[in-house]
Amino acid sequence: MNERSRFDVSVPLVDDLGIELLESVPGQVVTFLRIQPRHTNSAQVAHGGAIMTLLDVTMAMAARSTAEHPLRVRTATVEMKTTFMRAGAGILTCTGVTVHRTRSLCFCEAEIRDEAGGLVARGSGTFKSFPR
Repeated sequence: MNERSRFDVSVPLVDDLGIELLESVPGQVVTFLRIQPRHTNSAQVAHGGAIMTLLDVTMAMAARSTAEHPLRVRTATVEMKTTFMRAGAGILTCTGVTVHRTRSLCFCEAEIRDEAGGLVARGSGTFKSFPR
């Protein structure tokens, strides 16, 4: 477990970006990212890739949280859709939830909000689970 992020698996990109875990219960995960200059685009707001990665990581964790044995499962993104609502800056909080799970596939949704509660982006995705 990474002490800074408190994730139960090591993901080097998550560590590098500085995504941190706030809460994880079966079916719901909350993460956050403090937007730094290295996360921005030419307009000095959160780059779409940083936004999409935050959504992806949060949904994948939500998917894994509902597996029968979460620590024995790997999760891979099968497909993902992102809708950007507004520019993101400051601290972005992402909440991901499991909508539907089968034995090997899980459909999740997530949203990112800024510090004022404004909706920055929404995402949905399908994640495949397989043994670790």
